[in-house]
Amino acid sequence: MYWKSAGPSHSAATVELALGRAREAGIADIVVASCSGATASLLAGRAANVVCVTHAQGFAAPGENEMPAAVRAELTARGVKVLTTTHVLSGAERGMSRKFGGAYPVEVMAHTLRMFGQGVKVCVEVAVMALDAGLIPHGREVIAVAGTGQGADTAVVIRPAHAANIFDTYITEIICKP
Repeated sequence: MYWKSAGPSHSAATVELALGRAREAGIADIVVASCSGATASLLAGRAANVVCVTHAQGFAAPGENEMPAAVRAELTARGVKVLTTTHVLSGAERGMSRKFGGAYPVEVMAHTLRMFGQGVKVCVEVAVMALDAGLIPHGREVIAVAGTGQGADTAVVIRPAHAANIFDTYITEIICKP
């Protein structure tokens, strides 16, 4: 499915497409990018293993997390694993490029993935982060759900590799994207 536009207006439909594909393919693990918790909430309790990956601590403001503690607690109570950690496709390299200018290899990778859309880049990123955190199984396909800015407009079937072997990551299928 190709959406005519990007953005949160596609969140519910993207989640339904992702869940449908998970059922068809027998995929038990869904990784979702969600900072407010809204998209993760749409998936809570609807797959065997739902992992919500938030922005890193300090992403919006130093020392702060965008997801309210009450939302994190509610998602956790509903069985969602919530992961907040350094972004695998920016992290320290973004700090270097801000300080010294230029582009660094991981940022080039991120920009290359954005050629397929912001959501595809984030799907790769959150799947690798969830794998590195041990929240999804190694060597198996999972579904990753992400978006462009807010909400969800992209879903992929992906077999992520650990960050140390990120080029072994394989996107099997694009379920939907703008």
